[in-house]
Amino acid sequence: MIGVSPLRRPISALRLVVLTAIGLMVAAAGYAAPVVISTSYRSLRPGELVVLTIKVEGAASGVRVRAFRRDIPTFKADDGWWRALVGIDLDQRPGRYLVEVEADVGGAVLRQSRSLTVTPRKFPTRTLRVAPSFVNPPPADLARIRQDQAFLRDVYAAPAPQRLWSAPFVRPVPGEANSSFGTRSVFNGEPRSPHGGTDFLSPTGTPIKAPNAGRVVCARDLYFTGNTVILDHGLGMFSMLAHLSRLDVKEGETVRDAQIIGLVGATGRVTGPHLHWALSISGARVDPLSALALLGN
Repeated sequence: MIGVSPLRRPISALRLVVLTAIGLMVAAAGYAAPVVISTSYRSLRPGELVVLTIKVEGAASGVRVRAFRRDIPTFKADDGWWRALVGIDLDQRPGRYLVEVEADVGGAVLRQSRSLTVTPRKFPTRTLRVAPSFVNPPPADLARIRQDQAFLRDVYAAPAPQRLWSAPFVRPVPGEANSSFGTRSVFNGEPRSPHGGTDFLSPTGTPIKAPNAGRVVCARDLYFTGNTVILDHGLGMFSMLAHLSRLDVKEGETVRDAQIIGLVGATGRVTGPHLHWALSISGARVDPLSALALLGN
């Protein structure tokens, strides 16, 4: 039994794989499994998004998902099926991983599982010579950096428990990405952390759209990312949009999808104007272009 997820219309040039979790023994026995799991993705590699669609026989009062040693929030979609967004983190090792699902139906707990095989992904490396202060911040700035880090930890540790988005995700600025997600940088011979977002080369002053609806949990100047907006989309999903020249939203504000949140700039630790968009899903760093492919128009 192979079904196509009603998540969205098929996309040309997108490898969309939909597989059910019914084993051969179940099929041979001639009855349907009480829980059926299907998956949609571009590829099963580090930095990719996997959308689970879960069909439960009977009226489920709740569905729980665990994958990659993380509890993954679920939500009931308009079509009546349950869904969960599973991010394969940027640093996830290749291998076979189990996705476990539990559904509460009446007084019973229905269980089902399936495996995901993560394949290797080779990220590019760039080597640059820059000013020494760009690589190692001066001691006078360390207190501010630690303060920013503590603030960001608190932001990501308290996601909204409900889904705040419903419309398709949109590209925040026109044009294609110019910097590859996951790129490893070596500055003056010193390896840096991998690039956890996607960069869009846009002129200073270009309006930036909110990728989707959410609550503004950060709208301030941070040491590394400059003027930064972080949107909590709910259920563990956050968008960070960095290096803005102007902030048009305030912390605590609720924004709608495609609302202008600021303008492209070159603030923070950058060498030129561009928009940096980073997407975090239940703690996993995911390529935003993967979300646009699976959850966009």
